[in-house]
Amino acid sequence: MKNTRNSDLSDRRRTAAEATAARLQAFRAAKEAAEPTQLARQAERQAVATARAERRAARERGKTEERERAQAEAADREAAISAAARAGTDARDAVHRNRISRVIEDEAARKAQRDLRYANRKARRGAR
Repeated sequence: MKNTRNSDLSDRRRTAAEATAARLQAFRAAKEAAEPTQLARQAERQAVATARAERRAARERGKTEERERAQAEAADREAAISAAARAGTDARDAVHRNRISRVIEDEAARKAQRDLRYANRKARRGAR
């Protein structure tokens, strides 16, 4: 009896080994048969990845251009504000200088009149 059991065990082992070999052979055959489609899928995935990278790069370029445009507009606005402030300051300075020059001219005219009155008074006193 012991011999038959060993025979059954060896039969089961042999059958299992044959089944494993058959499965391995079927796997290899399926892998070889699927290789062209696998290569096609891999090429398709690569094309999709390339297109995705191009879209991402285009989006980044757009964002960069928009950021640069916004910075240029901000710089232009800042320059316009600065120019307007400078113009206002220059106008106030011009008004101030004009006022100062009029005050100096008025002082010079008053001094000239005072000197003239003083000279006339001296001339009248000297004529007496």
